[in-house]
Amino acid sequence: MSPAYTKPGPAFDLTGTSPTTPTYKLNSGHEMPVVAYGTYRSAPGEVGPAVIEALKAGYRHLDLAHVYRNEKEIGGALKQAFDEGIVKREDLFITGKLWNSDHDVDIVPQACDTSLKDLQIDHFDLYVIHFPICWKHTGLDTPGYGASELGDTSLIDTWHAMEALVDAGKTRSIGVSNYPLVLMHDLTTQAKIQPACNQIEVNAYYQRESLVNYCLSRGICVTAHTPLGGGATNTETWGTVNPLTEPLIKEVADACGKSPAQVLLRWLLQRGICILPKSVKPHRMAQNIDLFDFSIPDDGMDKITTLERYHSFKSNPNPLPAFLGGKDAYSAEGTDIFD
Repeated sequence: MSPAYTKPGPAFDLTGTSPTTPTYKLNSGHEMPVVAYGTYRSAPGEVGPAVIEALKAGYRHLDLAHVYRNEKEIGGALKQAFDEGIVKREDLFITGKLWNSDHDVDIVPQACDTSLKDLQIDHFDLYVIHFPICWKHTGLDTPGYGASELGDTSLIDTWHAMEALVDAGKTRSIGVSNYPLVLMHDLTTQAKIQPACNQIEVNAYYQRESLVNYCLSRGICVTAHTPLGGGATNTETWGTVNPLTEPLIKEVADACGKSPAQVLLRWLLQRGICILPKSVKPHRMAQNIDLFDFSIPDDGMDKITTLERYHSFKSNPNPLPAFLGGKDAYSAEGTDIFD
């Protein structure tokens, strides 16, 4: 018999059907829709219309980041949506991210203000530290990525600057992204305001059980930013495996009468993990949020759990090549920040 271990239950209710997405009550007291629409890798001229389509499809949680270089276009789309009555600001939960080269204490509020101005909104619902690494500041209009140099601001000092954003009304909740368990625990022991969320790579091939259960046991929301394993794009870019083509996933999907993507997303939700799928195709947007009229049975959940491969299949959560060409590149591939 396997020894008992801490496995918290889901912090949101997936039973029944509803015209609205279920929400997760963050430890800050605010409600966050458990499905978000992601804007990473959205090209200029593409992201604005995609956001409008996502809102029309029912998404009420948008996940954004300064380093994606598309916040101004998204701001225009949000203004259009508000002006046309598609949604109201109070209907939305908007997540933003502090980039690595903006960690200095005096830069944190400036970075937040820059994003808010570009987005044409007056506050974030959640603002997170994008990566647990400080790089030298390269300018708010030129977020560093390439020949990056390590900075000298500690993570806890950056976190305290994030806490000040809550006090200033710039964001309602604060959290982190890509933090491993050891840094999460270090943060929780020092934070005045506990992190509301850890946004991490987690999917059927990279299940992160210890980290997920650690966060959930402490009331910290877990959001999967790569819930489909990066899909075909990662396969084309880095030659990684793609869980969407996994035969066992297709088997469970056929039994549920759903697509492989819907099963992969629902599997995460049933583990108590919020999800962040991304597509610019309207039919896939609709499919990725149509997750609440079915349930994966226990045997299906158990089958998917056997797919664990115990390592990341995506380079984005560990920006090794960002250091290439700079003095802080420490291997031929760049610098592994999790070494």
